[in-house]
Amino acid sequence: MLGRLFGKPKQEANALTTLDKLNETLEMLEKKEKVLVKKAAAEVEKAKEFAKGRNKRAAIQCLKRKRLYEQQIEQLGNFQLRIHDQMIMLEGAKATTETVDALRTGAAAMKAMQKATNIDDVDKTMDEINEQTENMKQIQEALSTPIGAAADFDEDELEAELEELEGAELEEQLLQPATTAPAAPVHVPAGRQPARPVPQKRTAEEDELAALQAEMAL
Repeated sequence: MLGRLFGKPKQEANALTTLDKLNETLEMLEKKEKVLVKKAAAEVEKAKEFAKGRNKRAAIQCLKRKRLYEQQIEQLGNFQLRIHDQMIMLEGAKATTETVDALRTGAAAMKAMQKATNIDDVDKTMDEINEQTENMKQIQEALSTPIGAAADFDEDELEAELEELEGAELEEQLLQPATTAPAAPVHVPAGRQPARPVPQKRTAEEDELAALQAEMAL
């Protein structure tokens, strides 16, 4: 158990330490390469000077040392390439390990959540919710039931009374005097205006006769 708890941080620390070491080595090789490049350039300048002084042997020795420096520079370049390759592989392996650890952690968390939310517990919870909902519905129906004097009223009698009220209101509307329909418009030829009818005053007898005719029409 302790190995599982402390193994991963130790591996991660080792990976980081290795990357730091590789970086330090790479910087050291780059510094050496710069020094060798300067030395090779200096040997070329010396060879030119000896060539001007017609000292051929000394000029050739300078060129030999220049080639030795170039060989070392090439070797250092190969070393740097190997280190870069090693760093890329190590960083890739580190990223892969971190990804796998993250996936493993997520899977463990999902498993724990599924274990905490068992399907049987979910069904039990839903049954309890349905039971509580039904109980609340019954409570609301019980509260809406009339009590006291209102509970003794007969619904059929109330409906019959409502029908009588509606019939009485309809009968009252039918007994009201009917209004006369507006007269149809009369077509008058162009240029001729109809004479306005002189309104005549109706007598009381005529009013009673009109009311009687309206009742007989019903």
